[in-house]
Amino acid sequence: MTAKSPMAGALREQVKEAIQSQKRPTWTVLSSLLAIQDAIGYIPDEAIEEVANHHDTTTNEVWGVASFYTNFRFTPPTTHTVEVCWGPTCHLVGATKIIETLHDELKLEGEGDTDDGLITLRYNTCLGACAQGPVMSVNHRLVGRVTEAQARDKVSSLSKTKAKKH
Repeated sequence: MTAKSPMAGALREQVKEAIQSQKRPTWTVLSSLLAIQDAIGYIPDEAIEEVANHHDTTTNEVWGVASFYTNFRFTPPTTHTVEVCWGPTCHLVGATKIIETLHDELKLEGEGDTDDGLITLRYNTCLGACAQGPVMSVNHRLVGRVTEAQARDKVSSLSKTKAKKH
């Protein structure tokens, strides 16, 4: 048996606190996972174990719920999040070109995290600003009628910031 690192113990305590902090009278596996992601920013392996223990179920059952929902992260979050709407309206007014530009700028082939752990690129089916399409979100701030050049400039400026220490 290997010794647990102090960091793993602290992470496990954060997970337990997140589970216990739920306000609703009925706790579910899903509500526990959501509380953990809200508190920590992702679902670490320790969370799967703790949720299984808390709900008297198996880690396979918890993993089945966690892996079903695409909004759960299983790695620590990056410093910045960029989302591009690719819903019908944004698609018709140029979202595909914006996405291609960001793929080139971030050296990604699809959604995901940059190699330096600084930026996450995600596609979103609706950012709720159709009249402003194409729309992107940079760290949860909407940018409407975005052009390819603006999208490139936005992520270029993010790339000059420092990554979070995990």
